[in-house]
Amino acid sequence: MGDTRQRDRKPPDLTTGPIFGTLLLFALPALGSNVLQSINGSINAIWVGQFLGETALAATANANLVTFLMFSLCFGFGMASTILIGQSAGKRDFDGVRQAVGAGLGLFLLLGAMTAIFGWLCAPALLHVLATPADVYPQALIYLRVMFLGLPSGLITVFLAMALRGTGDSLTPLFLMLPGMVVDIGLNPVFILGIGPAPRLGIMGAAIATLLANLVSFLLMVSVIYARDVPIRLRGAEWRYLVPRKILIMTILKKGIPMGLQMIVMAGSSLVMMGLVNGEGTETVAAYGSATQIWTYIQMPAIAIGMAVSTMAAQNIGAGRWDRVNRIGTAGVLINLAMTGSLVLLTTALDHHVLQLFLKDQSQSIAIGEHINLIAGGSFILMGITMVLSSVARANGATIMPLVIMIISYIPGRLGAAYALKGMLGPDAIWWSFPIGAGLSLVLTIAFYLHGSWRNGNMLASVEEGEEFCQSEADPAARPAPTG
Repeated sequence: MGDTRQRDRKPPDLTTGPIFGTLLLFALPALGSNVLQSINGSINAIWVGQFLGETALAATANANLVTFLMFSLCFGFGMASTILIGQSAGKRDFDGVRQAVGAGLGLFLLLGAMTAIFGWLCAPALLHVLATPADVYPQALIYLRVMFLGLPSGLITVFLAMALRGTGDSLTPLFLMLPGMVVDIGLNPVFILGIGPAPRLGIMGAAIATLLANLVSFLLMVSVIYARDVPIRLRGAEWRYLVPRKILIMTILKKGIPMGLQMIVMAGSSLVMMGLVNGEGTETVAAYGSATQIWTYIQMPAIAIGMAVSTMAAQNIGAGRWDRVNRIGTAGVLINLAMTGSLVLLTTALDHHVLQLFLKDQSQSIAIGEHINLIAGGSFILMGITMVLSSVARANGATIMPLVIMIISYIPGRLGAAYALKGMLGPDAIWWSFPIGAGLSLVLTIAFYLHGSWRNGNMLASVEEGEEFCQSEADPAARPAPTG
């Protein structure tokens, strides 16, 4: 029994062995998780749309935008914690892993509780800021408030999944996602319609189903973590790590805020872009909405590969294996080119048939959607390369420059091009702004990757040195600071 626990608690070592194959195998479960999340959301949208109508569907769209922004603010802190977890795992310092987990978990517990209270009280004001239509507002308010109640367990579950990936385990989060997905999909019609003994709750039922699914996923995640005794679990005196050292929490905040702001910039740019599209008429809006459904799946390989590259690079940086870091970036770029490039070619060749899934046959919107996808679809190959290279730099704590690059490429780049070229190209200016912004971002990211200072220093080392300084101030007998 003791041997089994010892064997289980050691996560995969991403600092040795072949890079290309290891990276691909690590990325595939993360890709599967992204696909399942999208399928889950799509099926729930179908339930709401079919059973409650367009007004209810619009209500969930407004509410989901608010919760996405809240997740974005917290996401950066999770990523910062994951970098520390990955670098500690690369050193095989599992106490360091648990310290980083405790710091991130304590922060997420606090943020989750604050967000739930804030969201419940401020939901009306948030919906008014979004200019939610009057007929949509009542249902959106009900849905949003229940979603906020489920946010704490959802945030912690997401953080624990990120922590597992940080130690090199991307398969367990994929498997643990399935039961929650089944609960969410299965309970939506039960609570919406009042099937069996369940009350008929309408849109509130959809939100309650998601809340219960989050709770199931959370309980299952915690149970498996402790049953397997994986390195991210806290026991006994380790619970004190929930109140982290000042240097550790300051590092997470310092690195996490820029990464969270990147998500906010993306969301804000999307809102402005949607406003531009809205001005082109209903058929164009429908075509753009359908094209974005395709793009959601095109982007998934790059997101998964970026996540895998960041974890693998962080472990190798922690282990001092800088000879492997550039090769990890190269492998990530090649895998992205193969996977994202194949999806772009496939969806471009079959876009008429794919668009028919969302739009009525013979609709003028289908022709517009094909035109949009032809111009903008290829930009996601460039975005994928950018994401991979940024993920390598981020693995050593470089967060400010990627944020600056994103602001430049999204605001004066993409949005600037859309406005500046409007008089010359008409609606096509909106679609051409995608490759223009993506190209600018790629050029700046390559320059930063090749010539930037992101290789200097070490995010984990700065935390350790800061702690040693604090110890030497308080305790003359403290052990000397580590070298190298």
